[in-house]
Amino acid sequence: MESKRSIVDIMGRRYSNRTYMKEQITRDHREIIQGFISGVKAGPLGSSARFTLITDSGESRESLRELGTYGVIRNAAGFFAGAVKHSDHCFEDYGYLLEKIVIHAAGMGLATCWLGGTFSKSGFARGISLEKDEALPAVVATGYAAPKPGLVDSIMRFGAGSKYRKQWDSLFFSGDMTAPLKESDAGSYAVPIEMVRRAPSAANKQPWRIVKELGKNIFHFYMLRTKMYREGGKMVGIQDLQRVDMGIAMYHFEASAAESKLVGSWTVANPGITAGAGDCEYIVTWKGK
Repeated sequence: MESKRSIVDIMGRRYSNRTYMKEQITRDHREIIQGFISGVKAGPLGSSARFTLITDSGESRESLRELGTYGVIRNAAGFFAGAVKHSDHCFEDYGYLLEKIVIHAAGMGLATCWLGGTFSKSGFARGISLEKDEALPAVVATGYAAPKPGLVDSIMRFGAGSKYRKQWDSLFFSGDMTAPLKESDAGSYAVPIEMVRRAPSAANKQPWRIVKELGKNIFHFYMLRTKMYREGGKMVGIQDLQRVDMGIAMYHFEASAAESKLVGSWTVANPGITAGAGDCEYIVTWKGK
């Protein structure tokens, strides 16, 4: 049975889980999630993607271990993995669509953990028959959470500082990036913006910056790259993970807005905001009606 929980509640309570119970995903849960995945195909910015739930083929999980997660995941019962056709906004669309699956799974009681730089791309590429014109930016481990977090969970949570997320005044702005957006000025969009703040991101760097136009329900999404993800940085091979993060933020914003019956759509139309923008890169705009 699918969850009737509030999507905002699910987003607010979900966390990255790295230690799982040694149990397979139930047949009912597999059927529900696979049915849901079959309808997740096109991103809001036009990219085409396909996803699958990879589970063990029997009682042994050796087939899953061979995929490779470099020791950061224990006893995962499966992985959500996908492929997206290369396009200008393929990574944002991939993040949006995969987070849509993650939140659906979380609503069913499944634990999850995003993996960007800590999984073997070659193993998963074979598992999903990745084609030359496709990208595999990230995967998500899933299963039933162990009663107690493992050592890796504790270390990773402490290192990522997930309890110490940036606050509104450093992420959200009014008019340009010199004036912080107050919650009281966000109006009916205060909850969707807060759900962006709570969204998962690589190393919890929260690369999103949002500028609300004065007097309008128009929100411009910018990305501020972390130095190590830049060209020439230590993690240049996975630099587009922060574009995946932007897609995750887009899903959190849109889905929580829809739950509040706020109607709008995404468009790519750079407003040319420069005041306070610094190294921020424009990504997309939400136009509320």
